[in-house]
Amino acid sequence: MKNIEHIGIAVKDLAEANKTYEALLGTASYKMEEVESEGVNTSFFKVGESKIELLGATRSDSPIAKFLEKRGEGIHHIAFNVEDIYAEMSRLQREGFVLLNAEPKKGADNKLVAFLHPKSSNGVLVELCQEIAK
Repeated sequence: MKNIEHIGIAVKDLAEANKTYEALLGTASYKMEEVESEGVNTSFFKVGESKIELLGATRSDSPIAKFLEKRGEGIHHIAFNVEDIYAEMSRLQREGFVLLNAEPKKGADNKLVAFLHPKSSNGVLVELCQEIAK
């Protein structure tokens, strides 16, 4: 793992959360994007070399909507940059971590992503991110 890529935060109202984080961080969101397959709108803020990703549900059956219903707003996941997502997924599986998806999928911000089940990482949902070559 190269570095923390971003911290994902689930929010009920993305527009209001954007205002909050603009005031908190002193900068505007640099990118908003919908990930239709996950039922989520995202908003990204740069913080040094890392990012904050705000996540707002677009439908009631999405993972973010379920998270908000169960836990309320707050940190949803921590994402790490990886050089080779396939190799990292294999390594982590050999180490006993439980993968939530067998293959990486297209995520926001031009990334391939895969997730580790929180039960295998001390209650934290971990996302692996690899930049998609342009």
